[in-house]
Amino acid sequence: MLLDIRLPKMDGMEVLRKARKYDENMMVIMITAVRDMQTAVEAMKLGAYDYISKLFDASELRVLVSKALEKRNLIKENIFLHSEIARISEYDELITRSPQMKFLIKLIGKAAASNGAVLIYGESGTGKELVAREIHARSSRGNKPFVAINCAGIPDNLLESELFGHEAGAYTGAMERRQGKFELADGGTIFLDEIGSMSLHLQSKLLRVLQEKGDGSKEIERLGSSRTISVDVRVISATNMDLKKLIENGKFREDLYYRLNVLPVNVPPLRDRIKDIKPLIDYFLEKINRNMAGHITGFDKKAMEVLTAYSWPGNIRELKNLVEREVSLKQEGKVSVTDLPVEILINRARKNGYDDSMVSSRVHMEKKLIEKALLETRGNQVKASRLLGIHRNTMRAKIRQMKIKNHEIPPGPGAADMERV
Repeated sequence: MLLDIRLPKMDGMEVLRKARKYDENMMVIMITAVRDMQTAVEAMKLGAYDYISKLFDASELRVLVSKALEKRNLIKENIFLHSEIARISEYDELITRSPQMKFLIKLIGKAAASNGAVLIYGESGTGKELVAREIHARSSRGNKPFVAINCAGIPDNLLESELFGHEAGAYTGAMERRQGKFELADGGTIFLDEIGSMSLHLQSKLLRVLQEKGDGSKEIERLGSSRTISVDVRVISATNMDLKKLIENGKFREDLYYRLNVLPVNVPPLRDRIKDIKPLIDYFLEKINRNMAGHITGFDKKAMEVLTAYSWPGNIRELKNLVEREVSLKQEGKVSVTDLPVEILINRARKNGYDDSMVSSRVHMEKKLIEKALLETRGNQVKASRLLGIHRNTMRAKIRQMKIKNHEIPPGPGAADMERV
């Protein structure tokens, strides 16, 4: 805002106060006569960006306005960083050994070259946000903000405010104006994760936003305001649901689906890209060993056979959690089959022809052995692990998995019975 100090009816100082109340991040440049210099200094104390005295040169004004806009952008980026500081990607790289992932990389390149809406399909934990970030990074918007929001993780009454912002007093508890994700992403990309969870009410509002103007920009309205704000944002969305079935059931708008699905991208589940399991494990091991001061050198051959045969319902997120668990519990050496979680071993047993009763018997026997070892050692887990010949961290993990509690172990026989078992 270029604001003269001397105005009819209301002076510039009062306008400045109202303008700053309306938008505390507004850059206000005061225009003043030489005799009003002291007033200009007072205006800067009230939040004005700078002042310029009459009669000014046009080039001088251009420089001042340019600097003001630069500061405005820095403030905007700072707000964005603070709002996104808790968001950390599941992993940092796309591992591309399998043919499926090599095809995906090519698709990402094509999507990055376009400015159209992208809809990413994939099961939970496959890395849909990573794909969205990669599309953004390779696009012409790569040096602008990437703002992500999980539509399933925020209550519907708050999601609208998160997306579009709100004015002070728009609802109970809205004490001040707040920019929404669309404003924070201006010039860049907004990522709408789990779009299938969005209510029909918000789908309708989002559809209106996606109806672009002639210049390609979009218009939003903050909650509690009737004023439209123009933003230049690319929309990338993702879902682990079948949106076509949701449309058939009346839970997703067909017109919104076609707005979002301009460029569809499918992320394959981990079970369909077995060649990537080993390099992913190596990548996670290197990173997690460093962060946790671990010294795990890898997984032995038999353990890798079990892992490549596993279905990975939690996909890459589950694999990363497994590696983190092994580094935390074992700390050093190679991970063997006996170190793997019970659920993965049960899956292996079923594939090898053991029925549920046999698997259950094996787990039951293992639990009894641990209970007896704890009884013999009076609850000392370190001594019990030595007695059973397993690592103490493995012992602790199995106690948690099997929900064994020392104080619940019934009194029983001593060392002689333990030896018989």
